[in-house]
This record gives sequence, C-alpha cells and structure tokens, in this order.
Amino acid sequence: MNAPLLVAGSVFAILAALIHVVIFTFESVNWARPAVWKRFGVATQQDAETLRPMAYNQGFYNLFLAVGAVVGVLLMLGDDTRQAGYAVALFAVLSMLAAATVLVTNNARLARAAATQGAVPLLAAVLLVLALVV
Repeated sequence: MNAPLLVAGSVFAILAALIHVVIFTFESVNWARPAVWKRFGVATQQDAETLRPMAYNQGFYNLFLAVGAVVGVLLMLGDDTRQAGYAVALFAVLSMLAAATVLVTNNARLARAAATQGAVPLLAAVLLVLALVV
C-alpha cells in the first residue's frame, strides 16, 4: 500500500467521522433546540416533535458510521490488522458517501447538506482506493 496516500485517506476518514459526530449531536442530542431543527428544514415545533424519534435514530446511524471510520483507521495502525482496518474504514466512508447521495437524489434542494455530508468521505474513499492501487 502507498503509505502517504494511506495516511492522507486516514486523515480524511477521521475528518469525515468528526463531521458525522457533529451531525449526531444535532440530530440526537440537540434536536429540541429550534435553531437545530430549523437547520434541517423543519418549520414548526409540532413538526419537530413528530420527527424527533426519527432524527434521534438517524443521529445514531451517523454516530455508528463515525465509529466505523475511526475504528478502521485505528486498526490500520497495526501490522496484523491493517487490511481489516482498511476494509472497515473504506466501508464506513463509502456508506457516508452513499447516504449523501441518497439525500441529494431524494431532494435536490438538500444538495448543500449532501455536499457537507459527502465531500470529505469522498476524498477519503478516493485516497484510500488510490493507496491500494498506486
């Protein structure tokens, strides 16, 4: 594996994880704050309360993806676990990218949110794949 590209991909995987932890915090911890649910396009307090269980669940999906990326990067540090870590990290960032793709294809007005959610995982995925083939 190309070490510099692996390191760069790992850095972007960690950055992607941090973004997804922030999203988790919005959706699962701070959802009750009007500034948060308005950021997600929710118009009223009543709508926010209706969506709260879904947002809470969705936030944990984002957290689990972040954990996957971090665990994958940590496993890549060991000689015996490098390949498994690579697979886990790549799976996590590709899942983040897929979620961003689903978001924008479901509603084109969410392109900015999808770019925020998916750009860094895309860079991580490209760099990790290049680390394997270059």
